[in-house]
This record gives sequence, C-alpha cells and structure tokens, in this order.
Amino acid sequence: METASVFTSERCLIRPFQATDLDDFMSYRNNSEWMKYQYFKGRTKEEYEEVLLADSSIESGAQFAIIRKADQQLIGDVYIKKEADTFWIGYTVSPAFKRQGYAYEIVRALIGWIRQQGDYSIRAGAAPENVASIRLLEKLRFSKVGANEVEVVYLWDFANFSH
Repeated sequence: METASVFTSERCLIRPFQATDLDDFMSYRNNSEWMKYQYFKGRTKEEYEEVLLADSSIESGAQFAIIRKADQQLIGDVYIKKEADTFWIGYTVSPAFKRQGYAYEIVRALIGWIRQQGDYSIRAGAAPENVASIRLLEKLRFSKVGANEVEVVYLWDFANFSH
C-alpha cells in the first residue's frame, strides 16, 4: 500500500509511519548513545506503535518517517507541531545515515513545506551539548532566541529571510 507523502526532498520522501517501519525506527531510537540528546526513545514496540501508527495531526504534534527514495529505506524521522503562528520541528537521522547531508536536506525541505502553509515562524530546540544539531540549525540560518538547562531554542522567521 502506497502512503501519500507529506513533502519530499531531493533524495527522500516524508510520510506517515507504517508498521513495516517500526523495527528500523526502534534500532536507532533505542540506541541510548545515539539518542542521548533526544526525547521519545527507549520504548517498547507497542508503545511506539501506539504513537506512530495512530491518527495524529500536526496541530497536536506528529512524527513522520523519512524514507530514502532510492530503496524505500527508513533513515530517520521528523516531528512537526503547529502552534498558532509557529511550527515546532524536530529531526533525527539514524546513525547508519549520519554525515551524508540528509538532516540538512530534510530540514531545508521542511522549511519550504512550512512556507507553503503560510507565514509561520519555525522553532527547534536542541540540547546545549548537541553541537551537530546546533551547527545544522545555524547553517540553515536559524537564530538562537532562548535557552534553559534542557535546550537551546532556535527560530527561523520568514519575515527576516528570503529563501
């Protein structure tokens, strides 16, 4: 069964999760070293099924699968939540696909998709120690707007950038 994608990038499509994605999802989400800066980890297959395979909306927050077009392989996931005039985003790439430009490509495509929805600001949080994620957000022209002991919050505002 083919599921419609939410958006696509050059090498990937982003779509709702399917049951066949769960084993690959668990392999990186339950990798405690790789996921040390992330939430939503270390759960059972049933707990992931309950969240990932349920009908969810972007307004309440939804997790989507990142699928590599070339071989239909799950390579990561994105989280999208719309709150008033802001979209909150999160992203994770499996360690098997790190340092290949996928996170940059996906977040850039996600920015484009959000822009098609209207004039929204985009926020993303990263643990202060998560240097790779912070560098990615800065490369994509997000600005640091706040911080606490848990995360640094970054903002991408359409009013300030032309893309």
